[in-house]
Amino acid sequence: MRYTVLRRRMAEEFGDVRADTLARDHVLAALGERTVNQALEAGWEPKRVWSVLCDSFEVPSGRR
Repeated sequence: MRYTVLRRRMAEEFGDVRADTLARDHVLAALGERTVNQALEAGWEPKRVWSVLCDSFEVPSGRR
């Protein structure tokens, strides 16, 4: 998964404003106590970050 695909999926699932806020401010334990942006900067694969978000926010499997 590319970075741009991750951002598009986040916007589709959470809305543009909330997706931006989640990426910037929401710390997730499963990302090593990082935000989405911090995890990506640390080298996490976008697909793995998306999977963590889906698990954390209980996104149904049909929308993953």
